[in-house]
Amino acid sequence: MGAPKKTVVRCTWASNDLSILYHDRERGLPQHDDRVLLEFLLLEGAQAGLSWDTILRKRENYRAAFDGFDAEKIARYDRRKTQRLLRDEGIIRNRLKVASAIQNAKAFLEVQKEFGAFDRYIWQFVGGKPRVNAWCLGKGIPARTPESDAMSKDLKKRGFNFVGSTICYAFMQATGLVNDHAVECFRYHM
Repeated sequence: MGAPKKTVVRCTWASNDLSILYHDRERGLPQHDDRVLLEFLLLEGAQAGLSWDTILRKRENYRAAFDGFDAEKIARYDRRKTQRLLRDEGIIRNRLKVASAIQNAKAFLEVQKEFGAFDRYIWQFVGGKPRVNAWCLGKGIPARTPESDAMSKDLKKRGFNFVGSTICYAFMQATGLVNDHAVECFRYHM
């Protein structure tokens, strides 16, 4: 008779193969690579009003359609490229969201120019280190915080779109600015 199988405890939202993989390998890991930060900022904006699972299923298509999230390339997209994106069934074909991604790439480059790196700018909203929360499984995690409110306000002031406080908080969770894994989750202490 073998040893009993150990059950892995995860955050309850990780409920299918794709979300489990994302949860186990990415969500909440502190990100400092500007390209990765831009990817998540644009994907969170694309997700507005939709499920994160929808975005995860289309993520590779987004990477291809948006040149690997190269801010300089995206910022130069013209009307022709925009029309191509709006016909691309592999991404969310919302005119405002596509225009926002292009505008956000331009604003992103301005922030890089001012701060030397987007990373340096964005991490200031949590004092340069991840904020570690202590939520229990089944307890409601807030959709926004004072930090995400401040981030949203400042990003908007700098010309970013689709960066409301709820989107900013989801971005913070994804990129490890906050650790919102449930305390029972195996990823909480990683």
